[in-house]
Amino acid sequence: MTSPWSEEELLDLARKYSFRSRMDKSAVSGPIFVWGRGSVVRDVNGKEYLDFNSGQMCAALGHNHPGIIQALEESAGALIHSHMSMFNDREIILASRLAEITPPGMNRSMFLTSGSDANEAAIAIAKRYTGGYEVASPMVSFHGLSQSTRAVTYSGWRQGYGPYAPGHYALFAPYRYRCSFCADKSGCDYSCLDASFDLLDAQADGNPAAVITEPLFSAGGVIDLPPGWLQRLKTMCGERGMLLILDEAQTGLAKLGSMWAFENEGVTPDIFTISKHFGGGIAISAAITTDEIEEKVVESGFVLGHSHSNDPLPCNAAIASIGIILEGSLVDVANELGEYWNSRLRQLAEKHEIIGDIRGRGLLQGIELVTDQETKEPAYQAGHDIGRICLESGLIFSLRRGGSVIRFVPPFTTTHDQMDQAAGILDAALTQATSGEG
Repeated sequence: MTSPWSEEELLDLARKYSFRSRMDKSAVSGPIFVWGRGSVVRDVNGKEYLDFNSGQMCAALGHNHPGIIQALEESAGALIHSHMSMFNDREIILASRLAEITPPGMNRSMFLTSGSDANEAAIAIAKRYTGGYEVASPMVSFHGLSQSTRAVTYSGWRQGYGPYAPGHYALFAPYRYRCSFCADKSGCDYSCLDASFDLLDAQADGNPAAVITEPLFSAGGVIDLPPGWLQRLKTMCGERGMLLILDEAQTGLAKLGSMWAFENEGVTPDIFTISKHFGGGIAISAAITTDEIEEKVVESGFVLGHSHSNDPLPCNAAIASIGIILEGSLVDVANELGEYWNSRLRQLAEKHEIIGDIRGRGLLQGIELVTDQETKEPAYQAGHDIGRICLESGLIFSLRRGGSVIRFVPPFTTTHDQMDQAAGILDAALTQATSGEG
């Protein structure tokens, strides 16, 4: 597909009419994308790029997956939108399919549009269930950019939007590479978590509702949890009557090599949320909880939704998405591709001293860039240079932590050859940026 508009014509229109706010830039500049298949996108000039960010992480099944297209065609010919207060067949079938892959007892699903929506719903459910209003989240967390989710987002995009409603608290994050609590110890001893709850107990008003966290902090810098940290967090929440909410928007549905990232810890949350590639590129999210929690909050008169809650078209796309994940054994695909990509990153780390750390699992991995491996001084500018060079060379990814962390989220459709190509582009960019030519 090509566009009848040139890049410059489109950019002129964007300068006049587009709201220029984006997560990672505000400048009006190319590339402008018009086509995508699998792991490749194409811009208006016909140039192709390897998309190692899966769009906004929502095209992890591959751009324009045939199974998703078929589901959209089915809904377009049947029912696109439905009354939010009445059931439609697609939402009921989706809820039943989702219950087949969630942990035992996590049977109740509410369908919304974005990850922010789902996290808002989860927090609202926790408040209604507990009768409390205080919510805590780790200081590298990202849970959305609506007002209520921004209040528990600490990895960035927070300043200048307040005042926030009272009752939100930050917890220390288990950032092992830069931990000041156990830097001289062989592993995490949970001092960060203990100190967090000491502060929380001192500051809180005594009306706790929940802790919301990611099982791997993606936007915060691809920071994985130390073994046992999540189990200890759940215990500490239980001692205070708080629910544990896990935000699986960026980590769930096979992406990390297990259906749910929290499975690795043997922890079942009280509520968890999903979005991103849940709809195969179509906007849909879910908040998932137990029969007991659902029954109590519904009997209390709880209401939450919007004009497009439970719409049949996105629900049908999500039904197709679950089928694609199961039939394609994408848990295994994520493990195999993740191991291969990790091996390529480790080869690059042996060659480039600027790579201080490699982290992540499955199809969500990152490298942290440093100017010195002993001091671990972040290489912010080099990261931005590497990002620019790679984009010019046809490789897309995200920069996090001010540019010092490169996050890779290639789709499940990515081949070894494409990973080799991406590693070659990254290798050349690392060389150019560190030689002073960037």
